[in-house]
Amino acid sequence: MDITQLLAFTMQNNASDLHLSPSNPPIIRVHGDLKRIKSDVLKSDDIRTMLYSVMTEDQRAEFERDFELDFAIAFGEKARFRVNAFTTRTGTAAVFRNIPSLIPTMEELELPAIMRRFAELEKGLVLVTGPTGSGKSTTLASIINYINENESAHIITIEDPVEFFHVSKKSLVNHREIGPDTKSFAKALRSSLREDPDVILVGEMRDYETISLALTAAETGHLVFGTLHSNSASKTVDRIIDVFPTGDKEMVRAMLASSLQGVVAQSLLKRTGGTGRIGAFEILVGTNAVRNLIRENQVAQLYSMIQTGARYGMVTLEEAINALVEQGTIDKEEARRALLKTTDEDDGSGDEGVASATIGGGRVSEKDEKRPAGGRREEGKGRKEEGYSF
Repeated sequence: MDITQLLAFTMQNNASDLHLSPSNPPIIRVHGDLKRIKSDVLKSDDIRTMLYSVMTEDQRAEFERDFELDFAIAFGEKARFRVNAFTTRTGTAAVFRNIPSLIPTMEELELPAIMRRFAELEKGLVLVTGPTGSGKSTTLASIINYINENESAHIITIEDPVEFFHVSKKSLVNHREIGPDTKSFAKALRSSLREDPDVILVGEMRDYETISLALTAAETGHLVFGTLHSNSASKTVDRIIDVFPTGDKEMVRAMLASSLQGVVAQSLLKRTGGTGRIGAFEILVGTNAVRNLIRENQVAQLYSMIQTGARYGMVTLEEAINALVEQGTIDKEEARRALLKTTDEDDGSGDEGVASATIGGGRVSEKDEKRPAGGRREEGKGRKEEGYSF
């Protein structure tokens, strides 16, 4: 079995990911669901051979030394794949994430209108957050693409690895990848401040130094876009502040209050009829009132500010999901699932079998819904095992 054939098959079926794992056939993820390919079971040596066929010599050496590796490959002119190769108890495994070469526009992604306003800002910090696989990279790529097509700006992206590749149009775009082009996010970000940037994209704000430098860049007149793994706008603000030691928190709140332009927390939901997925967005806009709450350490009140800030483009995740249900874009079952998941992750208090997450803001008992805790379907109901012929 050839990796090129598997990648082509992944693209033909509009799959977001290809999974290669020992003792399993190849598996693809289509619209959020895993589907087994009707093919031979893979062995560890098979997967290693496939990976080594697309790795450079240096990458092979690094993988053998560290037992895991992130890198990206081009698949002709049609697509790129972000690859994570790793080692399990049963041998070598890998996941290939499909990254289309054609960058979708904001209209194609059906992004809220406020996103265009974020793209047209001259300075400040805009954060796009959400769990892994929620489409953060695609959203940011569409924003960068909009700036590239409409503004005369120097855009620097710092990623691990580079996913969407932007060809310079009206703007000048320089991509930097952790590993081949720079040693770390923090070093690249510090260096970027001396490279005359207008826009800086930080692929992941994962540590104290990177977050500190991103805040400094936003404060000193640059437009900075970054990502974090958090499920709500208010949690994003909390997470940034919590990274810093106690003695620095007041200073960080002041920096964040002066530079924050917006937070977008997004989730991907299945469209009605299983025809694809669509984003639901919780949006916090950096108004004067929001900045005052951050400065005064009243982060807990940010959610109420989002609820009452519709005129500024703010919306809660629940409101966004309700709107998608009313439009018929998603069904009520998908909405309940998404809201239960968000409530479970954000709350943690865990009322057994009960979550404040129904359409309209009421409470739904999972027992009444005849479903196990966590909102998952019972085995065999509404979900069947499907195989894809290879």
